[in-house]
This record gives sequence, structure tokens and C-alpha cells, in this order.
Amino acid sequence: MSTTVQTQTPAAETSQPLARRKRTGGGAGSAALTLFTWLLALGFFMPVLWMVLTSFKQEADAAANPPKFFFTPTLDQYKAVFEAGAGGYLWNSVIATVVSTILVILLAIPAAYAVSIRPVEKTKDVLFFFISTKMLPVVAVIMPIYVVAGKLKVLDNVWTLVFLYTAMNLPLAVWMMRSFFQEVPREVLEAAQMDGASLMTTMRVVLIPMVAPGIASTALICVIFAWNEFFFALNLTAADAATVPIMLVSTMTSEGLFLARLSAASVLASLPVVLAGWIAQKQLVRGLSMGAIK
Repeated sequence: MSTTVQTQTPAAETSQPLARRKRTGGGAGSAALTLFTWLLALGFFMPVLWMVLTSFKQEADAAANPPKFFFTPTLDQYKAVFEAGAGGYLWNSVIATVVSTILVILLAIPAAYAVSIRPVEKTKDVLFFFISTKMLPVVAVIMPIYVVAGKLKVLDNVWTLVFLYTAMNLPLAVWMMRSFFQEVPREVLEAAQMDGASLMTTMRVVLIPMVAPGIASTALICVIFAWNEFFFALNLTAADAATVPIMLVSTMTSEGLFLARLSAASVLASLPVVLAGWIAQKQLVRGLSMGAIK
């Protein structure tokens, strides 16, 4: 018995330094990974920071070579952007984005409910039809859309963009919300039905609150896609319904590329989406992580 104890004691003693070295090495590796992550994040953020700083410069300072890191901030570029009609571009983008996103959510919720919780025969074919509409290049359909819009006299109309953005984002929203609805326990819905709740009551009181983070994630993605859409706005609008991406292009004139003014317009174009993401970040993280842990 004593021999057994003597042979096991050195092994236990040698295992402790090994475990200590492993913990030390793991801590150093974790610190190095954290440092690398921060440096990588700063590398991605530097162009954004440079754009914001350039928007507060005069054109001479923005075009200086080598770049000027110390300058007198000014709001002249933002003033010039608004004097050029930025308010109208922003308002058109707000209408097209907000209204189309609301329509997408209102249409996607019952559609996702039908294909996830109450599937029928050929449901997979319906889902494939939804996503197949995203496979066709936009440039291939712009000509018939332009002809139809011209016949209906709805060219340069913001409601045309609302309709197109709704059709553009709806298939993606249905697929995303279907995955969120599939994570809802069926026992909860069955309990609501046994309590006498109608379909609309079940969706309003039980289902939608449970998948609210997923709905917020889907809505934010639809907002980003609609706000940044350029091709339809470029070809179907002129002056009355032009959106923010068209405003950015309009800053590049034949007189030259005004870097400071372009940076100011870019900041104004990015700010609403950044604010929307910051406000919805809690719901966004919860929505994107739904179903990650079983």
C-alpha cells in the first residue's frame, strides 16, 4: 500500500506545474488573441473615422498630401450638402425604407407562420419560389420594370420604390422569420389553443412576443438593404424621388471630386442606419442567436 502511494505522489506533483504552465500559456494566448482582435477592429474602423474627420475639413485640407492630422474643424461641408437639397433625398429614403419595411414585416409574419408552423404539401416548392426571385440579376429586370412604370406614369415616384423594395426584401424576410418561428415550442401554441385562443390572439399574444428579437433582426436587415439600394433609384427616379445613394453620386461633378463634401454626405447617409442598429442592438443580438443553443 505504501509503495502505491510513493509511486503516485511524484506524478501528482509533476502534474501541478504542468497544469500551471497550461493555464499561463492559455492566458498569454488569450491576451494575444484579444490584442489581435482589437487591432483588427481598429483597422476596419479607421476608414470610417477618417471619413468623419474629413467631413469637418476644408477642401484644401482634405486634398492635402501628405494628409493633415491637425486642422480647424468646420461645418461648411454639411451646410453645403443641405443647401444642395440633402433634406429631400433623406426624406425620400426615409419614406421608401420605413414604409417598405413595415409592409415586409406585415406580409412576412403570416407567410412565415404558414410555411413553418402550419406547412402544407409543396411548402418546400413555395420556399424555393420565394428565394428564386433573388437569383435573377436586377439588371435583367430593369427594362420591363421601366417600361411598365412608364406606362403607368409612376416614374420618379417614391411609392414605386416602396413597392419594389417590398418585393425585393420580402423573400429574404420570409426565410429569416421562418427559421425564428421554427424555434417556438409547439407545446406553447397547443396550450394557447386549448385555452380557447383564436389564431390572431395566439399570434398577437404568444407567438409574436416570443419571436420579437427575430422580427427586429429581420426589420433591421430590410432597413439596411432598402436604405442602401442604388440601382432602382438610379434608373427609376430623376429629381422628385431620388434617394440618399443618388445624393452621394451627385457630389461627384464635372468640376472635380470634392472629398470633404463627399465625406459629409457619406456621414449623413450612414448615420440613420447606424443609429437604427445601435437602438436595436439588444434585440439584434438576441435575434441572431436564436436557435444557436439547443
